[in-house]
Amino acid sequence: MIFVYVISQKATNRMAMEDWQHSGSTISVVFTRICKAIASLSQTFIKPPNLDAIPDEIRWNPKYYPYFQNCIGAIDGTHIAAHAPADVANNFRGRKSTVTSNMLAICSFDMLFTYVVTGWEGAVHDSRVLTTQLEDPTSGFPHPPAGKYYLVDSGYSNKPGFLAPFRNVPYHLRDARRRAGGINGPTELFNYRHASLRNCIERCFGVLKARFPILQYMTNFSLIRQREIAMCCCVLHNFIRLHNRGDPLFDRYGVDGVMPPSDSDSDDDAPSSSGTARDQGANSGNDNNFANDMRDRIMFEMYLNYN
Repeated sequence: MIFVYVISQKATNRMAMEDWQHSGSTISVVFTRICKAIASLSQTFIKPPNLDAIPDEIRWNPKYYPYFQNCIGAIDGTHIAAHAPADVANNFRGRKSTVTSNMLAICSFDMLFTYVVTGWEGAVHDSRVLTTQLEDPTSGFPHPPAGKYYLVDSGYSNKPGFLAPFRNVPYHLRDARRRAGGINGPTELFNYRHASLRNCIERCFGVLKARFPILQYMTNFSLIRQREIAMCCCVLHNFIRLHNRGDPLFDRYGVDGVMPPSDSDSDDDAPSSSGTARDQGANSGNDNNFANDMRDRIMFEMYLNYN
């Protein structure tokens, strides 16, 4: 209970001492022991679904099926609060100059994390984190089978296995809802439905940060411990999702189209013309053409059936 108390109340060691009437060393020992134990369960609770199956959230929704039938999840990064030593603090400063760490995650459309990597410096762009995981044979990254893909935002490149929206076209749900004239043309329709389906990862992050405030107010733990804490929160997120379908936070964020509070340091808020997506691995022209052609086919099929 001490561990859950600390991560859910953004409590310091001194606060835990007062509330639990234990010494600081006892609080620290218990917290570290439980943190390591929960983090060790990550491969048990955070794992890919059946990548050959069409997710029910797509199969039974005419907005998404058959257009996104080969989609197997959504990828994004999010910034979480960090406490870094002064000599490396600048490496952890995001675009807003706050000290953060970058966490990359994949989620399924029923709001389960299926892959998580934590502990990257806040100054590192999401696309570089993804590239590193893709190129590292020991990372455990669940590469999409042939013909399958993850949804990504415009901070990543459109390439086989990763379907990005059209650039220089309104994308975010809030953008589409602000437009008085509604959807205007096939690229806007594609981007709107892409954003609506990919929104599951934003909602996962919304639930995670609402449940575990320590991710927004990290106290003075070592960098290694901070990385373990973030992983623990993701493990507990999945445990609750699997065993308590009536959880009020999931009910609040589980509705398609719900927009969680904006992540002020998120890379997808950066201008899409920044070129950072080129960091996501070296792609041949044929690969890019194949991915772009597939996106065009989805777009036109979707628009032909749009009423």
